[in-house]
Amino acid sequence: MPATPAWPPASTPRLFIDLPLGPDAAPVIDGPAAHYLLGVMRLKAGDPVLLFDSRTGEWLATVADAAKRSATLRIERQTRAIERVPDLWLCFAPVKKARLDWIIEKATELGVARLQPVITERTIVERVKSERIEAQIIEACEQCGRTALPELAPPVKLPQLLRDWPAERALLFADEAGGRPLADVAAPAPAAILTGPEGGFTGRERDLLLAHAAVRRIALGPRILRAETAAIAAVSLWMAQHGDWARPIDAG
Repeated sequence: MPATPAWPPASTPRLFIDLPLGPDAAPVIDGPAAHYLLGVMRLKAGDPVLLFDSRTGEWLATVADAAKRSATLRIERQTRAIERVPDLWLCFAPVKKARLDWIIEKATELGVARLQPVITERTIVERVKSERIEAQIIEACEQCGRTALPELAPPVKLPQLLRDWPAERALLFADEAGGRPLADVAAPAPAAILTGPEGGFTGRERDLLLAHAAVRRIALGPRILRAETAAIAAVSLWMAQHGDWARPIDAG
């Protein structure tokens, strides 16, 4: 007997919908998302779409009606419940456009729970475009299969970040001047990683950080890393030690 084709197929497009989804929902897709589904993917009535809303999980839908610039979808069933990612924040100094995009994309793929821009004394990019970052987050979640968007916090200056820091959350300070390997630091969730700007932290900022009770100083190897490399390297190391990289994966 011929094998039954997988449903939905692996090529099924996946979209974030900022509306609660459920069995009775009938979302209407328009704008750029409709262009993507109808113009790029060439979907027609009956074709499948995977949707997630960052509230209830992921749902399989089919195209009920396809117009020129919009599509009405019919919810078929839930495919996955809302995920629970490890409670890790990435606190990072914003860097130039393309490198910032890379930090946002990769941190989202790696599973951070919260993205916190931090303005330091040497931060070159002080004006953070939240709409651009949110679009990067959504695109990364659509691609990597996340069912919940990471939280995007408003930018904050380093002294204020430390002043308001929750006492129960370890703050892993990636210090270019040296520190202990992350593997030697006991910092399970809730935790956060702090990486600096392209010029590094100033001496005054280092003193402020090292005087804080929640801060644990870590090193990221013997070489000088770019700001974006340091952020993603630190998140990867933490996920392998304390996060969901350390859990068995059921391939189904």
